[in-house]
This record gives sequence, structure tokens and C-alpha cells, in this order.
Amino acid sequence: MNEQIQKMFTDGSWVNSLIPLGQNILIAILIYYIGGMIAKQIVRLIERVMNMRQVDEALKGFALAIISTLLKVVIILAALDALGIPTTSLLAVLGAAGLAVGLALKDSLSNFAAGVMLIIFKPFKIGDFIEAGGVAAVVEKITVFNTVMRSGDNKEIIVPNSQIYGGTIVNYSAKSTRRVDLVIGIGYDDDIRKARDLIMQVINADERILQDPAPVVALNELGDSSLNFVVRPWVNAADYWAVKWSLLEHVKYTFDEHGISIPYPQQDVHMHNAA
Repeated sequence: MNEQIQKMFTDGSWVNSLIPLGQNILIAILIYYIGGMIAKQIVRLIERVMNMRQVDEALKGFALAIISTLLKVVIILAALDALGIPTTSLLAVLGAAGLAVGLALKDSLSNFAAGVMLIIFKPFKIGDFIEAGGVAAVVEKITVFNTVMRSGDNKEIIVPNSQIYGGTIVNYSAKSTRRVDLVIGIGYDDDIRKARDLIMQVINADERILQDPAPVVALNELGDSSLNFVVRPWVNAADYWAVKWSLLEHVKYTFDEHGISIPYPQQDVHMHNAA
């Protein structure tokens, strides 16, 4: 081995050996810098497209970081290949490391994928009152990993996106109007027509109740203890709870004033004397 090295320096063949190496180094440097410039242009183009489509800032930043990192890895592998360094084993190591990281971050990746779907398809938006992931609350913030919500008693609730997107989503704010569904019972001895008219009077006296669609008041059930009316007026979504509570209160006052009873649950017990 020493004799071969001495011979290379003696006959000057080491110069011929360095020329291909220098060419490879020059090509690798060109690939790195030119590839870096092309990668920056690609990232800028993707960012411009995302801005045009108004992609969420959190998703945009995360996606651009991933794309930029992947492009850099490709450029580095191409430069190493130009130097004559075998990249097959390196790719195998990177693949194994990626698999290990993927398994370790399985839940986080699931939440990320669900967050991307929520941001793209937008089943709800900031400020909507929704029921999802076992929670009913107002949406305050949507990130790529979780959704921040605020309950009615002003508690902050953080729900993983996979729990939201993987289940049923009820968006109470999606439509501009909502129907109030009430069940109001009267006694069997009360006047059905009079009770219906009194309920309609209460409905017509509330200006927040919409006339189109028309409100419905109908006898729906002959219950065990009462005759049950369904009361279904339509209101603007913002007025839903206020109208519901107001109707219940005013129907009770009106029934009391006109002698209509709202019976308690009751049973008839028949007693027989043994012979």
C-alpha cells in the first residue's frame, strides 16, 4: 500500500486522480447552490398559491416548513451522489428513522391530518357553536393539532382534532334560523282549542318569532298524565335561547290566568275490598 502511494507521488499520477474528484466536488457544490435557489422559488410559488386560496396561517407555515425540509434533503442527497458517496444505505437509515418517528408520533400525526381536513373543508368556523368530540361549546381557535373551544360558563376546552373530525359534528351556527322545539302538556279536563289559541297568542306577541316558516302548535300525544302539544316556532339563530325561555315563562303565566292546568305526573290507583 505504501509502495502504491509513493509511486503515485513519484510519477505524478496523483494529479490525474484529483482531477475527477475536483470535478465531482464542483458538480456537488453547483447542485447544492442551484438546487437551493430552485427550492426557494418552489416554496415561494407554493406560498403565493396558498395566499391566493387564503389557506389558514397555521397550516400554511407548517406545510411550507415540511416542503422546504424535503426539498433540502433531496438536494443534499443529489450532491452526495455527485461526490460518489453511496446514498442507498443513507436512504435506508432515513426511512427507518422516519418509520420510528411516525410510530412514536402516531397520535400527533393523526391530529395533524384531521386538523388539515378541518381547515380545508371548514365544517365550522371561529365563533360557531358546535357539538363535537363530546363537547358543546363555541369555537375560539383551530390549529393543526387541536381545536380550542369556550364553554357556556367560560371554560377553555382543548379538543384533539382527531376526536372532532372522526366523529359527528353538529354545527348550531351553520344556518341563520333555528326551530324551537317545545312540548307543553295540559290536563285531560282542559279545553284543547282554548289551550291551542292561548299558545298561539303568546307566539304572535313575540316579535322575534318568524312568520315564515309559520309556527306550528299541534296536539301530538295523549300522554299518561297530560295532553301534550308540540310547539315549533322558527327564530333567528341568535334569538334561540332567549325565545325558548321566554315562551315557556309566558305560556305558564297565560295558562294560569285562563285556568289551563299543567298537570303533574299522576296515576290512578283502584282499591278493591276482599270478600
